[in-house]
Amino acid sequence: MDVLEKNSITEEITGLIEQFGRDRSSLLPVLQGVQRKHQHISDFAQQEIARLLDIHPVEVYSVISFYSFLHSKPKGRNTIRLCKTIICDLLGKNEIEEALERELGIKFGETTNDKNITLEYANCLGMCDQGPALIVNERVYTKVTPQKVIEILNGIN
Repeated sequence: MDVLEKNSITEEITGLIEQFGRDRSSLLPVLQGVQRKHQHISDFAQQEIARLLDIHPVEVYSVISFYSFLHSKPKGRNTIRLCKTIICDLLGKNEIEEALERELGIKFGETTNDKNITLEYANCLGMCDQGPALIVNERVYTKVTPQKVIEILNGIN
Protein backbone atom coordinates (compact mmCIF):
# COMPACT_ATOMS: atom_id res chain seq x y z
CA MET A 1 0.00 0.00 0.00
CA ASP A 2 1.56 3.28 -1.07
CA VAL A 3 1.45 6.63 0.72
CA LEU A 4 -1.30 8.03 -1.51
CA GLU A 5 -3.52 5.03 -0.84
CA LYS A 6 -2.90 5.30 2.90
CA ASN A 7 -3.70 9.03 2.84
CA SER A 8 -6.89 8.33 0.91
CA ILE A 9 -8.02 5.73 3.45
CA THR A 10 -7.21 8.09 6.33
CA GLU A 11 -9.29 10.83 4.65
CA GLU A 12 -12.21 8.41 4.15
CA ILE A 13 -12.11 7.35 7.79
CA THR A 14 -11.88 10.97 8.93
CA GLY A 15 -14.98 11.76 6.84
CA LEU A 16 -16.87 8.82 8.33
CA ILE A 17 -15.93 9.91 11.85
CA GLU A 18 -17.12 13.45 11.10
CA GLN A 19 -20.39 11.95 9.90
CA PHE A 20 -20.95 9.50 12.77
CA GLY A 21 -19.07 11.10 15.68
CA ARG A 22 -15.89 10.47 17.66
CA ASP A 23 -17.22 8.23 20.42
CA ARG A 24 -17.23 4.44 20.67
CA SER A 25 -20.79 4.21 19.38
CA SER A 26 -19.55 5.33 15.96
CA LEU A 27 -17.16 2.39 15.62
CA LEU A 28 -19.62 0.04 13.90
CA PRO A 29 -20.92 2.57 11.33
CA VAL A 30 -17.34 3.63 10.55
CA LEU A 31 -16.33 -0.01 10.01
CA GLN A 32 -19.36 -0.57 7.79
CA GLY A 33 -18.51 2.54 5.77
CA VAL A 34 -14.95 1.38 5.15
CA GLN A 35 -16.09 -2.11 4.20
CA ARG A 36 -18.82 -0.80 1.89
CA LYS A 37 -16.15 0.92 -0.20
CA HIS A 38 -13.31 -1.63 0.01
CA GLN A 39 -15.17 -4.96 0.60
CA HIS A 40 -13.01 -5.48 3.70
CA ILE A 41 -11.28 -3.57 6.51
CA SER A 42 -7.52 -3.75 6.04
CA ASP A 43 -5.02 -3.87 8.89
CA PHE A 44 -4.02 -0.29 8.06
CA ALA A 45 -7.66 0.88 8.16
CA GLN A 46 -8.12 -0.85 11.52
CA GLN A 47 -5.08 0.95 12.93
CA GLU A 48 -6.28 4.31 11.59
CA ILE A 49 -9.79 3.83 12.96
CA ALA A 50 -8.36 3.00 16.38
CA ARG A 51 -6.02 6.01 16.26
CA LEU A 52 -8.68 8.46 15.10
CA LEU A 53 -11.30 7.21 17.59
CA ASP A 54 -8.67 7.01 20.35
CA ILE A 55 -9.42 3.39 21.17
CA HIS A 56 -7.19 0.32 21.27
CA PRO A 57 -6.69 -1.54 17.95
CA VAL A 58 -7.73 -4.79 19.67
CA GLU A 59 -11.16 -3.26 20.28
CA VAL A 60 -11.51 -2.54 16.56
CA TYR A 61 -10.41 -6.06 15.60
CA SER A 62 -12.70 -7.64 18.21
CA VAL A 63 -15.74 -5.92 16.68
CA ILE A 64 -14.72 -7.07 13.19
CA SER A 65 -14.19 -10.64 14.32
CA PHE A 66 -17.46 -10.69 16.30
CA TYR A 67 -19.74 -9.64 13.45
CA SER A 68 -19.93 -12.13 10.57
CA PHE A 69 -20.79 -9.33 8.15
CA LEU A 70 -17.46 -7.56 8.71
CA HIS A 71 -14.25 -8.82 7.11
CA SER A 72 -10.57 -8.15 7.60
CA LYS A 73 -9.64 -10.00 4.39
CA PRO A 74 -10.76 -9.13 0.85
CA LYS A 75 -14.02 -10.69 -0.33
CA GLY A 76 -15.92 -10.64 -3.59
CA ARG A 77 -17.83 -7.60 -4.81
CA ASN A 78 -21.00 -9.56 -4.01
CA THR A 79 -21.57 -11.80 -1.02
CA ILE A 80 -24.14 -14.58 -0.91
CA ARG A 81 -25.00 -15.79 2.59
CA LEU A 82 -27.09 -18.93 3.00
CA CYS A 83 -29.00 -19.44 6.23
CA LYS A 84 -27.77 -22.53 8.04
CA THR A 85 -30.41 -22.93 10.74
CA ILE A 86 -32.10 -26.26 11.31
CA ILE A 87 -35.34 -24.88 9.87
CA CYS A 88 -33.65 -24.06 6.55
CA ASP A 89 -31.98 -27.49 6.70
CA LEU A 90 -35.41 -29.10 6.93
CA LEU A 91 -36.76 -26.93 4.11
CA GLY A 92 -34.03 -27.90 1.62
CA LYS A 93 -30.92 -25.85 2.37
CA ASN A 94 -28.62 -28.65 1.20
CA GLU A 95 -30.08 -28.52 -2.32
CA ILE A 96 -29.52 -24.75 -2.41
CA GLU A 97 -25.97 -25.15 -1.13
CA GLU A 98 -25.19 -27.73 -3.83
CA ALA A 99 -26.74 -25.57 -6.57
CA LEU A 100 -24.71 -22.51 -5.54
CA GLU A 101 -21.44 -24.45 -5.37
CA ARG A 102 -22.14 -26.19 -8.69
CA GLU A 103 -23.10 -23.01 -10.56
CA LEU A 104 -20.22 -20.92 -9.17
CA GLY A 105 -17.57 -23.63 -9.10
CA ILE A 106 -16.53 -22.76 -5.54
CA LYS A 107 -17.23 -24.01 -2.03
CA PHE A 108 -18.65 -22.03 0.88
CA GLY A 109 -15.98 -19.78 2.38
CA GLU A 110 -14.43 -19.20 -1.05
CA THR A 111 -14.50 -16.40 -3.62
CA THR A 112 -14.79 -16.79 -7.38
CA ASN A 113 -11.58 -16.25 -9.37
CA ASP A 114 -12.95 -13.03 -10.84
CA LYS A 115 -13.54 -11.71 -7.28
CA ASN A 116 -17.23 -11.21 -8.09
CA ILE A 117 -18.91 -13.54 -5.56
CA THR A 118 -18.07 -14.87 -2.11
CA LEU A 119 -20.14 -17.69 -0.59
CA GLU A 120 -20.73 -17.67 3.17
CA TYR A 121 -23.12 -19.10 5.71
CA ALA A 122 -25.30 -16.99 7.99
CA ASN A 123 -26.42 -18.24 11.38
CA CYS A 124 -29.94 -16.87 10.92
CA LEU A 125 -31.64 -14.44 8.55
CA GLY A 126 -34.84 -14.25 10.58
CA MET A 127 -36.90 -15.75 7.77
CA CYS A 128 -37.64 -19.15 9.32
CA ASP A 129 -41.22 -19.21 8.05
CA GLN A 130 -40.01 -18.64 4.47
CA GLY A 131 -36.94 -20.86 4.19
CA PRO A 132 -34.67 -21.80 2.76
CA ALA A 133 -33.44 -18.22 2.71
CA LEU A 134 -30.35 -16.47 1.47
CA ILE A 135 -29.15 -12.91 1.21
CA VAL A 136 -27.21 -11.38 -1.67
CA ASN A 137 -25.44 -8.29 -0.37
CA GLU A 138 -28.44 -6.66 1.33
CA ARG A 139 -31.30 -8.29 -0.59
CA VAL A 140 -33.10 -11.25 0.99
CA TYR A 141 -34.50 -14.14 -1.05
CA THR A 142 -36.95 -16.59 0.49
CA LYS A 143 -38.38 -19.98 -0.43
CA VAL A 144 -35.31 -20.50 -2.60
CA THR A 145 -35.20 -23.46 -4.95
CA PRO A 146 -32.30 -24.74 -7.08
CA GLN A 147 -33.97 -23.15 -10.14
CA LYS A 148 -34.33 -19.84 -8.29
CA VAL A 149 -30.59 -20.00 -7.48
CA ILE A 150 -29.85 -19.76 -11.22
CA GLU A 151 -32.19 -16.78 -11.59
CA ILE A 152 -30.59 -15.05 -8.58
CA LEU A 153 -27.08 -15.62 -9.92
CA ASN A 154 -28.07 -14.30 -13.35
CA GLY A 155 -29.28 -11.10 -11.64
CA ILE A 156 -25.97 -10.38 -9.93
CA ASN A 157 -23.84 -7.74 -11.66
